[in-house]
Amino acid sequence: MSAPMSAAPLRVLHAVTLHSPTGAFGGPVRVALNLAHGLRERGHMPRLLALADGFGATLPTDVEGVPARLHPARRLLPLGFSGITSPALLAEAGRLVRGADVVHVHLARDLVTLPVALAALRARVPLVLQTHGMVDPSEKLLAKVLDALAVRRVLRGASAVLHLTAHERRGLDAVLGAPSANAVPLVNGVPRQSARPAPDGPPRILYAARLQARKRPCDFVAAAPEILRRHPDARFVLAGPDEGELASVQSLIDELGLRDRFSCPGALSAAEVLAELRRAHVYVLPSVDEPFPMSVLESLSVGTPAVVTVSNGLAAAVRDAGAGRVVENAAGLPAAVCELLEPETAEKASAAAHALACSAFSMEAVVDDLLKVYGEAVGQARAQA
Repeated sequence: MSAPMSAAPLRVLHAVTLHSPTGAFGGPVRVALNLAHGLRERGHMPRLLALADGFGATLPTDVEGVPARLHPARRLLPLGFSGITSPALLAEAGRLVRGADVVHVHLARDLVTLPVALAALRARVPLVLQTHGMVDPSEKLLAKVLDALAVRRVLRGASAVLHLTAHERRGLDAVLGAPSANAVPLVNGVPRQSARPAPDGPPRILYAARLQARKRPCDFVAAAPEILRRHPDARFVLAGPDEGELASVQSLIDELGLRDRFSCPGALSAAEVLAELRRAHVYVLPSVDEPFPMSVLESLSVGTPAVVTVSNGLAAAVRDAGAGRVVENAAGLPAAVCELLEPETAEKASAAAHALACSAFSMEAVVDDLLKVYGEAVGQARAQA
């Protein structure tokens, strides 16, 4: 990335599928907002474009201080996030794209981000894509249709396609059917946080993610009896919006007779998640094939050790830094948690977690790299004009 950045502030349009008070769309929105904050601190002008749900009749005009253009979500098809859109958003996408110096689309196979990416290509505005692991090989009919009609076109036409891991890069190449010529590695970052003091009181074990099958919240619940055998006073917090697993979680808690040990507060705001992480002794995310979870990065950022599985995109970093524990499968969760509850181990892992977040995943370094990507994209567009 050698192109120089323009001295003028960049107008950057970040397009993401859905913003809601409960964080229903998960990590991509958090990443977009973190990047937007980092860009604002450098004097640039980011803007968020998204559907909105859960705000009532009056939609906010900013999100955490970032100017936002939000439209009420309308469900056209019974296909989860892929089936929602907004005719009004699509109608003004062209105007918003033309008013930007760079369009940064957090791409999914949906009726929001794909049309915005196509609008950027039509307008010849530099397009940067970031897929967050959401665009991978699929045998689903809808995915194949969208790939043929639009996904491959925007992947080929973008100035840069950002990927988190080598695994994600291979998946994008498979979707394209050829090695990507514009792939650029970029990790997720987290804003710098002060390290939490060692938490007081009984052990507090936290899960804070969507209650979705791939996240394996029931594995978190199933680990509790063994942890309680060694730490009878332990408490468990299972937070996050329901995406189909809440009933199973509650049923398992009742089956194990642990209702008095579990708190299930539902969806939390970003500030509430950080507060819970600061109170927790250990953070646990049992999910499988998780590309690069923001909740784990946020845990590390405040110095809370994390337990993840080997298929987590952050597993190697957590293991190598000693910032938590990595387990092969759910059977290893109780022993890993109990190990991190030992005072000396907890102190070392907490310090390692905070150091890892401040070095490898600092927002400052990520924005540095992103601005180089933007600079090259803008330079290429000017050269072709």
